[in-house]
Amino acid sequence: MSSFPELRPNYMESQAQLSSAAVLLYAVICGSAVATVYFSQPLLDAIAIEFGINSSVIGTVVTATQMCYALGLFFLVPLGDLLDPRRLVTGMMVFIAIALSIVALASNTLFLFLGMGMVGFQAVVAQVLVALAADRAPQHSRGRTIGVVTSGIVIGILLARAFSGTLADMAGWRSVYIVTAVITICMAYLFLAVTPAARRPPSQNTYWRILRSMKDLFVQIPLLRIRGLLAFFIFSDFSILWSSMVLPMSSPPLSFSHSVIGLIGLAGVAGALAASSAGRLADRGLGQRTTGIALFLLLFSWLPIGLLQHSMWLFIIGVVMLDFAVQAVHVTNQSMILSTRPEAGSRLTAGYMIFYSFGSATGAVALTWIYSWAGWFGVCILGTLVSMIAVLFWACTLKMSDRSPKAGICL
Repeated sequence: MSSFPELRPNYMESQAQLSSAAVLLYAVICGSAVATVYFSQPLLDAIAIEFGINSSVIGTVVTATQMCYALGLFFLVPLGDLLDPRRLVTGMMVFIAIALSIVALASNTLFLFLGMGMVGFQAVVAQVLVALAADRAPQHSRGRTIGVVTSGIVIGILLARAFSGTLADMAGWRSVYIVTAVITICMAYLFLAVTPAARRPPSQNTYWRILRSMKDLFVQIPLLRIRGLLAFFIFSDFSILWSSMVLPMSSPPLSFSHSVIGLIGLAGVAGALAASSAGRLADRGLGQRTTGIALFLLLFSWLPIGLLQHSMWLFIIGVVMLDFAVQAVHVTNQSMILSTRPEAGSRLTAGYMIFYSFGSATGAVALTWIYSWAGWFGVCILGTLVSMIAVLFWACTLKMSDRSPKAGICL
């Protein structure tokens, strides 16, 4: 099996390890970056009124942002294997702040969509940071480090809507983007302060060689394909829950306000935080076992979730179970994938996260049709079926080694 000899000059021969404060800051930066993709969802009504956009069209604001995020995964994240990640991350954060400012100051729909697209394209800085953290973490604690950083991403997704909705109620929708732009610039400065420089040997690679090599990674590393498919399933489930629950919760007999619905995100945060420890189990070679337990938990979580209209407490327990399971599998996936080819960490992250994007989009599209046809019961059946497929797929991989990361086939 090829070991990518033409790409190895990119690998940092002299690594400078990260402090605990740096890892925590990375988690915060990741969360705030990914949150920018979701800020617009509770603001669509206000934006549509101000710009005179038809309600049937305003949803394309979210679509444009997420499509540009997917493009950023492919075209920007691999740069982490070519350029100095310290400078790359700083530059991307500055561009996010500029994009956020364009949205905040937009005077017409052209600048609005341009700014939203730029926000989505640059928000993939979170994935560059995951690869950077994994690269500079000691071998024995790589999984734990990834767990902390990726927890920031999930928490950012869960809290984005509540943050933007609350701030918009206080000071208008534009304030969300102004405040976030200022915070992003401040975090860029802190990132430079806590991230040690590392000597990188001169690279003979080009940008297009880096992009073309992603195809070879998919071909030569079965783990990337297998764990990518697991990511597709778990984030389909994640999207099915979080994109649909507002529908029954805002309708009779529950009729909850948007603020109350937003508070449910706090329950998801609890699950995501608890699952960050899954990286420690991956460090001990227990990735396969951790994955199995988490997938069964994901499957059973749909039972209490299905009782939403009968017991809010059981529903919240189900939400915690689902978010715990999704984050546990996600952390385990990335920990194991990034152990196979440390010199290609950014490309591996980009390839893996493409499955995440497709899974989230597929779940959102499927639930819209299912809910209109079979209501909340149908949504829960859909989530259960996706979970069952994930469990069966995982079971089919049990024959493969759980302790051979260098072979590129561990699970």
